[in-house]
Amino acid sequence: MAEERRGRLRAIAAEVPKIAGAALGKRGFAEAQLVAQWPAIIGESLAAGVSPEKLSFPRGERRDGTLHLRVAPGLALEVQHREPVLVERINAFFGYGAVGRLALKQGPPAHPEAPPPRRRPLKAEERQSLDQRLQAIEDAALKAALQRLGEAVIGSGEPLE
Repeated sequence: MAEERRGRLRAIAAEVPKIAGAALGKRGFAEAQLVAQWPAIIGESLAAGVSPEKLSFPRGERRDGTLHLRVAPGLALEVQHREPVLVERINAFFGYGAVGRLALKQGPPAHPEAPPPRRRPLKAEERQSLDQRLQAIEDAALKAALQRLGEAVIGSGEPLE
């Protein structure tokens, strides 16, 4: 298959979907962000027992697909009951009606989350330095998020610049 010349440089990110899209799609990587953002989409507590396996669409379509989920024993009834809300959240994530229904398969989640790494408590001078760096931030939600991030980075032993 001959590729046409465009006569100018293009970002590789713009070309990757054309080049690798079919190969990645066959292996289930087309919706990788769905897997990566799964806990944020359906909620942390539910995501602990539910994992997406694949998203399939009718031939030639990219709407009203079936999202296949692996559901921990005992959660299937709850997921089935919440299906309209979950489909709405998933479609909000995609920005269009990508999912029309859920197909449930009972069993342990395919990708159990690893426990978060343990971190040490901050020393008084580290806490004071972090508070000083965040002092000028007025937005409370942003400040709290940066506080958690700073504590995680400092507590993990990574250098803070």
